[in-house]
Amino acid sequence: MSWSILTVSIRYERDTVAARQRARQIARLLGFNQLDQTRVSTAVSEIARNAFNYAGGGRVEYFLEGRTAPQLLIIKVSDSGPGIAALDQILDGQYQSETGMGLGIVGSRRLMDQFQVESIPGRGTTIVMKILLPARGPVLVGEDISRLSTALASERYEDPMQELRHQNQELLTALEDIRIRQRELTRLNRELEDTNRGVVALYAELDEQADHLRRADELKSKFLSNMSHEFRSPLNSILALSGLLLAGADGPLNGEQNQQVGYVRRAAQDLLELVNDLLDLAKVEAGKVDVKPVEFQAVKLLGALRGMLRPLLLNQSVDLIFEDASQIPEIYSDEGKVSQILRNFISNALKFTEKGEVRVSAAMASEDEVLFSVTDTGIGIAPENRELIFQDFSQVDHPIQRRVKGTGLGLPLSKKLASLLNGKVGVESEPGVGSTFTLCLPLRYRDLVEPTIALKPGWLPEPGSLPVLVVEDSPEIMMAYKSYLRGSGFEVLPATTVREAEEILDRIRPRVILLDVVLRSESTWAFLAKLKADPGTKDIPVLLASVTEDQGKAYHLGADEYILKPVERAELINRLVSLSGQPAILRILLIDDNERDRYVLKHRLKATSAVILEASSGVEGLRRACIEKPDVVFLDLTMPGVSGFEVLNQLKSDPATQSIPVVISTSFVLSDRERQMLGEQAVAILSKGDLDVADLGQIIRLAVNRTAPAATTRREDTRVHALNS
Repeated sequence: MSWSILTVSIRYERDTVAARQRARQIARLLGFNQLDQTRVSTAVSEIARNAFNYAGGGRVEYFLEGRTAPQLLIIKVSDSGPGIAALDQILDGQYQSETGMGLGIVGSRRLMDQFQVESIPGRGTTIVMKILLPARGPVLVGEDISRLSTALASERYEDPMQELRHQNQELLTALEDIRIRQRELTRLNRELEDTNRGVVALYAELDEQADHLRRADELKSKFLSNMSHEFRSPLNSILALSGLLLAGADGPLNGEQNQQVGYVRRAAQDLLELVNDLLDLAKVEAGKVDVKPVEFQAVKLLGALRGMLRPLLLNQSVDLIFEDASQIPEIYSDEGKVSQILRNFISNALKFTEKGEVRVSAAMASEDEVLFSVTDTGIGIAPENRELIFQDFSQVDHPIQRRVKGTGLGLPLSKKLASLLNGKVGVESEPGVGSTFTLCLPLRYRDLVEPTIALKPGWLPEPGSLPVLVVEDSPEIMMAYKSYLRGSGFEVLPATTVREAEEILDRIRPRVILLDVVLRSESTWAFLAKLKADPGTKDIPVLLASVTEDQGKAYHLGADEYILKPVERAELINRLVSLSGQPAILRILLIDDNERDRYVLKHRLKATSAVILEASSGVEGLRRACIEKPDVVFLDLTMPGVSGFEVLNQLKSDPATQSIPVVISTSFVLSDRERQMLGEQAVAILSKGDLDVADLGQIIRLAVNRTAPAATTRREDTRVHALNS
């Protein structure tokens, strides 16, 4: 949305001075620093003077654009003069003029973020200059613009001599700033010479240190792999042998011997628990632990834990309760590590609960997160110790703690494993009342560390695909874009920052740029302005994607289209197709339970250059048809469960899919009545045996255009016949 701030008419030479003064005043009131005020006022002065000198006058209009920060100051200078004959030469810096015409335009263009010239011989010239306001300034709307206009009205015009003095002061300030920067540059150059010598020595030292670190890492990895076996084997042997002695395998032990062997066995168990936790913790820290995600159900996980941990419940005063978790959808994560975290929570709860209960439950924390909870009625934890318990070897002093010794590594290991799964652990507790330990996990594990592609020298997009530069810092949204564009004819070039985008643009010219408005660390408005001001990138279509509505500013800065998040797949592909100037890409859905038949049909459809979607059942086909909205559906009739006849009826009875043309592809022998009934709903009926001779391209064109009656091919007649509609 645009707000008009002020209009200055240029009739006399002194009006060019007034236009300059007003530009500086507006820039000051909008929060520009002194240097930017000079940039704005100088550009306006040059263009206004050109309008007076070459067109006999004109007018200068000041606007403010945008609903979000940073807003955009737009200055429009228009005249009704003879126009600029050599405009292209002037803008390229090649025009030579005795009067100096063109120097003001070229110089002013360098001072602003964007600069547009429209000149028609004999009808005048319009120059639009744009500059983004300071990023941290407030957003001005409505009443703010009125107050700005009031403040401008109270500002006095200065006489030309005063304005000349003001210009001289600006020039002296600029020269002083240049002199200071020159001195600073000289000093920095001297420092850089010294630093370069130090860097050379430092590199040599770093190479030596890196070599030491590599050897240390190799030794650590070797230690972990060896000690995992070397530590655990003798401890397991001690436990096995002590178990034989206690069982009296070679004769009964006396009371004293039984007690001594029991002490040995418990010590070995404690040591094995410590070794297991230490090695697991070291592996996580060394990055030697791999996440192996699988599909699993919370109800089965808790069931397995129930069977595993009930033998530990020796205290009859404590109940171990597992709540029903059947309402939790399937989880895609590392089931073993989730189980290990919950085992730590439950075993700790059983150790420190003398009476009452330990309750294990699972619930949805949000639409895409699951929350596991272990609640006990035990000793509780004081607020000052809640962070301490997640530190290595840290334990809270308590009589029960002294009685049931632990390693102090279970909770730190659980916290690190949860982080590895993109989750987090938490605790809420009150001394004497009990504790609740929680594990919050995403329902679908995703490796969030997705490096952006390193473009190799001479990189080319996949044959037949068009590169799209996607500037988006959200891994989830980037993943969605990649999924949306897979098989669409567009290839994603991902960039998470403006800098990454610029590096890609230095090497690759994408067909379209999909640009997020606000990245984590920066706004992309200035980047958009730069793209559209640079002759090398100004012709690349830019599609802006945002959660906020600020289309006006986007279009003023040169965006070709604007789309609000969340973005739907079909809409995104349609916008990219439109911006890239490509013909619309057909999407064909094959619904057939026979994988071999789908393969044959897909191979025959290659010549159409269509995007092929597949469904192996009637249920899946209906779902994909509703979501994907394909251009054509090829439908088999004989499928288990929901048959092709039922699929066709449901497609045609649903308003969302009834307009999608359907081509029947079947080996089923149809009666005349069935053929007539299908012919009323399908645009063509094909025999699978005749796919090698049928003109699928023509049938698809007929289906998409929907201008011809249905057609059929029969095994005894391979020509395409028209059916009565």
